[in-house]
Amino acid sequence: MPDDTGSPGPVSGAATSPMPPSRPGLIRSIAHRLAGEQLGLRVEGRLASFDGATGWLNSDALTPEDLRGRVVLVSFWTYTCVNWLRTLPYLRAWAAKYRSDGLTVIGVHTPEFGFEEDVENVITQSHRLGVEYPIALDNDYAVWGSFGNHFWPAVYIADDEGRVRFHHFGEGEYPMTEMVIQQLLLDTGADGVDQDLVSVEPRGLEVAADWRTLRSPETYVGYRQSTGYAQEGLARFDEAIAYPPPGPLPLNSWGLTGTWTVGGDAAVLTEPHGRLAFRFHARDLNLVLGRSHHGAPIPFRVFLDGQPAVDERGSDVDDDGTGVVSDERTYQLIRQPGTVADRRFEIEFLGAGVAAYCFTFG
Repeated sequence: MPDDTGSPGPVSGAATSPMPPSRPGLIRSIAHRLAGEQLGLRVEGRLASFDGATGWLNSDALTPEDLRGRVVLVSFWTYTCVNWLRTLPYLRAWAAKYRSDGLTVIGVHTPEFGFEEDVENVITQSHRLGVEYPIALDNDYAVWGSFGNHFWPAVYIADDEGRVRFHHFGEGEYPMTEMVIQQLLLDTGADGVDQDLVSVEPRGLEVAADWRTLRSPETYVGYRQSTGYAQEGLARFDEAIAYPPPGPLPLNSWGLTGTWTVGGDAAVLTEPHGRLAFRFHARDLNLVLGRSHHGAPIPFRVFLDGQPAVDERGSDVDDDGTGVVSDERTYQLIRQPGTVADRRFEIEFLGAGVAAYCFTFG
């Protein structure tokens, strides 16, 4: 996801940068493992306060003082962020494996879109995703600010004395991160810490991107951050107008068909049978979708190069190329099993009221 706080540049593996996880970091981690060498972990500061949290899920409110004596991993996330979703299998596995050894994982949910501020949405999605560790709700960005954080996802690990000893922004570095957890647990005197690394089986949105073939960037539909919009000459922001089909699209550009209201955060379909098209180059295409008002689920049909996306369907599309928008979240619409090339994606919504926020790719 983008750096809303004005960070000076992108982070490898973060949502704003379709770059592969650092291979040297993985090699270094394995080298440490084979040599039995202690990691050189400097003290980066103190574990910041969670006092600004607007609520807690899965736990009573926690403080750094409450956590003294335990190793603490703090994960900054927002539930639509595909980059965080791809780290989630490791977070779940670490929380389960090392809990009895003295590890506490805390997820700080700092929302990007307005619907992610809704506590019921976070509860629903955390249950769906299997997030069982404590969650600090950070709707006011207060905890984000206390940590001086700039990115989703971000991990900070503190030792049993409350000193931050490691951080990582973006995806990747899973062996190194787990080895830090192990070393800090051993430093507390924990016995019997299993030093094998976890093995995960990600599915759907949690599967790592195919970085070799990824040529399309995260792209926002709302005009505040939009790029690649092929119909700028026709657009009337914050008012409903009828858009003709956009015609041929250059790579990484998109367009609308039907009556839409393009707002600052999303484009909202105001009449049924509207379409959204994108020319992309990636194995996966995902789209953050919601509804402008609560009501019946909104059915959709997905096409690839003009044909129903059947063999190339994502995890949120049925085997006939159809699906429904039932809640506000990230939907995986395309996963190509074969050769990746420039393709034209199109989605038709059969009912009005759908809101389209952001494309991501993998």
